[in-house]
Formats: sequence, structure tokens, C-alpha cells
Amino acid sequence: MNHLIKLVTAMLVTSPALASDQIPNFSYEDVFNLEYASSPQFSDDGKRIYYVRNSMNKMADGKRANLWRIGSDGKDHRPLTSGDDSNYSPRLSPDGKTLAFISTRSGSPQIHLLWLDNGQNLQITHLPKSPSNIQWSGDGKQIAFTMFVPESKPLPVQLPSTPEGAEWAEPPQFIDSSIYRSDGMGYLKQGHVQVFVIPREGGTPRQLTDGEFDHHSSLAWSKGNDAVYFSANRHPDHEIELMNSEIYKVSLKDGTIEQITERYGPDHHPQMSPDGKQLAYLGFEDQKLGYQQHSLRILDLNSGQSRKVKTAKDRSISSFHWLGDSKRIAYSYDDHGSTKIAIKKIGAGETLMASDAGGLSLGRPYAGASFAVSKRGEIAYTRTNTQHPAELSLARNGKVQALTNLNEDLIPLRHMAHVEEINYKSSFDGRNIQGWVAYPPNFDPEKKYPLLLEIHGGPFSNYGPRFAAEVQLFAAAGYVVLYTNPRGSTSYGHEFANLIHHNYPSQDYDDLMAGVDAVIAQGYIDEDQLFVTGGSGGGTLTAWIIGKTDRFRAAVVAKPVINWESFVLTADYSRFFTTYWFSGMPWEKPEEYRRRSPLTYVGNVTTPTMLLTGVEDYRTPMSETEQFYQALKLNNVDASMVRIPGASHSITARPSQMVAKVASILYWFDQYKPDRESEDLVRN
Repeated sequence: MNHLIKLVTAMLVTSPALASDQIPNFSYEDVFNLEYASSPQFSDDGKRIYYVRNSMNKMADGKRANLWRIGSDGKDHRPLTSGDDSNYSPRLSPDGKTLAFISTRSGSPQIHLLWLDNGQNLQITHLPKSPSNIQWSGDGKQIAFTMFVPESKPLPVQLPSTPEGAEWAEPPQFIDSSIYRSDGMGYLKQGHVQVFVIPREGGTPRQLTDGEFDHHSSLAWSKGNDAVYFSANRHPDHEIELMNSEIYKVSLKDGTIEQITERYGPDHHPQMSPDGKQLAYLGFEDQKLGYQQHSLRILDLNSGQSRKVKTAKDRSISSFHWLGDSKRIAYSYDDHGSTKIAIKKIGAGETLMASDAGGLSLGRPYAGASFAVSKRGEIAYTRTNTQHPAELSLARNGKVQALTNLNEDLIPLRHMAHVEEINYKSSFDGRNIQGWVAYPPNFDPEKKYPLLLEIHGGPFSNYGPRFAAEVQLFAAAGYVVLYTNPRGSTSYGHEFANLIHHNYPSQDYDDLMAGVDAVIAQGYIDEDQLFVTGGSGGGTLTAWIIGKTDRFRAAVVAKPVINWESFVLTADYSRFFTTYWFSGMPWEKPEEYRRRSPLTYVGNVTTPTMLLTGVEDYRTPMSETEQFYQALKLNNVDASMVRIPGASHSITARPSQMVAKVASILYWFDQYKPDRESEDLVRN
């Protein structure tokens, strides 16, 4: 492998274009210039593709999204909307003449229609809250959507009236629900998400569902356009059994709701077949495991019989779309760190269409892709590699054609990190572990470089050969970056992921350190310059690692879990974590919680450590960070804390936050790099 690295890097270094001193490395400023494609939709004849073009709004420190179209031959690329507003969730009408989409151009998210023949744009709603999951009826006369409906519950106590002119404090908030705050949303307002329909001409939306249940669901219309299918947990114990959702059907005629599926576990994402005879959906039989794979099922609406579709072996299905003949389904899944798309013929074989879908996660190399299918079986999808965020590509007849090159004004003009795969054995049990190494621009294998180990979160997720701005920035700063998929990572099957069930952080330490040793063995790493960081589950593992070894010169622990006992009692989904990640409650199994907590081993830590978390993080609350910070300070370990104002667990949701995160990490690591001149003087 070392020979291969030398060959590849020699080619890169000797390339006249890359060797030019005029070409800069990827920089903080470049984050604001990135673009990516998402949400493709085929025209009725398959000759055009509509999609969302996403770019950064530097002045607003956010993202803008506009609708574009391009021919399936890659020609006639043009905008359909423009400006700094967000225009997203395009849905083509059944007659192929109109796009429904959600836009913020009026100041709040509303449903708009765009006539494709003349470009006329019409806002058809004036909703008090944001609509989601818009879906045309089959006859194109109505649009179904979901929306939050506030509820007002008076305080259960009687307070005296405020005297006229008096300035009293705000009244107390009374909370009696199990889930009372959610990351990214803060403390939840009283109310629930319900299903609505509205005529395509606009008017008053009609609410189809009610009750103390949330209907966060994609929607599907019946063949007769007289009912809407959705997923929800409408069981009486829905606050206790969080995962037990079913598929339901609500009648437009009288509002009656019929339960369609019945099994213990989640059933979700219903999609009607084009002939209206079958309903496909995703889900699994809940066994209360940390990781459970979503399978694809098809319900015959005449017989009421449901059957599991044979798809990629031992892989979880991410999303799917029916083909026009109602006999085939295209679906996506993650396999060994890559997102693949296949077309399955029901009851027969399948054809792999793409192996490089993704690119919707700009910061780190996580999974995330969107795709569409034409009536002829072509696949329009978001395609990525380690050099490019999501671009639109077309897969057909065994070939893939690139349609867009949204970053051609940026990436070809930058020195980008070369990334290649690495495979090695875990030092714990010899299991195969897959990872990737990003090399600094103009990498010279004869030199020595600092190594930065970057650990993914989840923990049930995966990294892969996908674009990651943070990895590129680390490499541009001169670090060799290693990122891997230790045990517990998805895309390797049920057994590999559940090695950490009721055991996390498990032996991830051995998997990760074996990766560090494998890269060191290549000969180009300065062993005195090892650094480690990670976010969420990766932050937990970073804190775990420095409690076990002092090999790293510095660490940055981002948005971690430090104390599992306090975490499960303060996180937004406490009941989920206590039920699926542990074998009992913290007062029942205190030894299990403490054994798995990095806080238990903080007395061993000597590594200089920065902690970095969003102030409004309710997934791994700031109190977790503060516990570790105080413990390190009490133990006289060099430590600092970075609090990101306004940030939730999605700590890099805004471009400047991503830049601030990377800049903070690099600043901390730079403080603890060895002073070579001083060391040489001491030795001499």
C-alpha cells in the first residue's frame, strides 16, 4: 500500500496544474461558495429534470435554495426561481404541467405553484405554520400536506389577575408531556402535527386528522383520490412506546381513520403504486435493539396481505420510489460506507444503478442522498465523491452521466486533499475495519506529517468516500486526516452494528487505535504529533480515548455524552435512550451507566482538551460538556470550553458555525504541536 501511496502522490505533485503556486488550498472563505444539488424530479416524458440548487447566503449566514431544470442530456440548464429565499420540496403535478413547492419568499414558508409553460408563480396558501410533506392527488385537483397545529391549555392553577398598569413576571409554564423539548426546536409549544388538504386553486385548508398525536409523515393518495395514507403512532401508549407507528388511511368524505398495518414496530413512508393496487412502506419488527434495519414491504390493497421484498442482503433501506409499471421499485441503501441505488423487479432480480450517491452533508462525510426515477427506469440522483458535494447525475443503461458541475468555479481552482481507502484489522478481535485517509495538498510521503483522527457520531451511522468540507480544511492545514467506521457503524450489516448494543463505547477504542497504528506504519506520520477529535458519539469516543491513553498531544471533544446517567435524564428523547441503549434505568443499573461513561475515567486524562458544544444543544446538552470541563479543571488538566451561541446539536448548520468549529479545533491543536527547534536545542 505504501508503494501505491507514493505512486499516486508523486503523480499529484508532478502535475503542472496542481504544482502551481498560484492555486491556493481549500479555505474557510471557500465554505461560503459551495453549492450542491438535491430533490430531483423527472418531467412526465423523462426529458427534463427539476431539482433544488442549494448555495450559501454569506450575508445572511445561511443557505438559499432555488428550483432549476436541466435536460436529461445535460443541456438547457436554467433557473426557475431566483433570489435569497428558500424554494424547496418540488412536486410535479400528475399532468406534468405544474410544480408545487414550498417557498419563503412571502416571509414564511408557504405552498406555491409554478406553471412550467409560462413561468407564472402563485402562492396558494397563507398558513400560520410551516407546511411539510406536500403531495398531489392523482387527479391533480388537491394537495395534501402536514402542519403543526398549536393548542392552548390553561394553567391548572388559578392566579390573581394582573392589576392594570402592573408589570408582573411571565406566568409559569406547565409541562406534563414526556417529550417536552427537542433538539433544533427548543422547548416544544403545545400542539401536534396534523394532516391537511387544500384545492390547487388555494382557499381554506381542511384538517383531516386531530387528537393528541403527531403525524410527521410522508403522504400517499388513494387511487380514487378519496383518502390519504400516512404514518403515525396513534396508540394510547404513544408517549411510552415511541417506535410503534402504523400506516393509516383517512377518508376525505367523512374523516374516518382506518389502521392499515398492525405489528410492533415502526411502519412509515407509505407510497402508492402507480396502478393504485399496492402500498409500499418501510419498517421493522421492534426488538428493542440499538440498531434495527428497515426493510421494504408491499401491501396488496385487495387482499390485505403484506409481504417483505427481498432487497440487498443484510442492509437497511433508506428510501424508495415506484417505477411507472408498478412492477419495479428503485431503492437506496448504504453498503461499506457508500450509498447505492438499485432497481428491484418485484419477485425477481435487481439491477445496481449507482454506487456513489450522496453529498448532502457538506461538513463531514456522512450518508445522505436523494433520487428520482423516470417512467423508463432512469435514475436521476445526487452524486458525490471526496472532491465534490452533491452533483446531479443520470444513471441509465448501465452508464452514469454527469449532468451538473455546480462547483466548477471553485474546486478546480483549489488544491484539494486526495482521499483514499484504508482497510485494517481491529486489535481487539481481528475484525475488518474500513476507513479513509485524506492527505494534505502536495503531500510528500518522504516527509513526516501530524495525524488527525476524526471520529463519526451516531453512533449508528457511517462515514464514506464523500465530500467533507471539514476534512478538506483539516488537510489544507497540513494534517493527514484519518476517518473510519469502527464497530457500531452502519452499512456493514446487523451483527456489526449491534456489537455495541448495550455496550457502547464498546471496543471502538481498539478499532480506532488500530487504524492510527495502520497509518503510522506507512511511514509518513510524526508519532509525536497525534491529535483526535469527533462530534456527538465521536465526541464521546474522543473523551473515552483520552481516558485510556496519553498518545495524543491534544483532543477536541465536540458535543459529547460524558455521563450516561445525567444524559438520559436531560436529553430530548430520554425514553428512547433508556429503552434502546441500556438494559435498564440509571437507578436500576447504575454500574452499567458508570462503566460506559467517559466521566468515570476522567482521572486518567492528561491530554490537553477543548470541549465544543452548541448552547442550544438538547440532544447532548451543554451540561454534559460542562461536567467534563469542570472535572478536567479540578484535575489540573489544560482545558478550554467553546460555546457556540444559537447552535443546536447540528452545530454547523450555518456556514460561519462550520468555520468557527474547524478554526477552534485547529487553534487548539496548534497550541500543542511540539516546538522542534527547542527540542533540537535540548538534545544538542
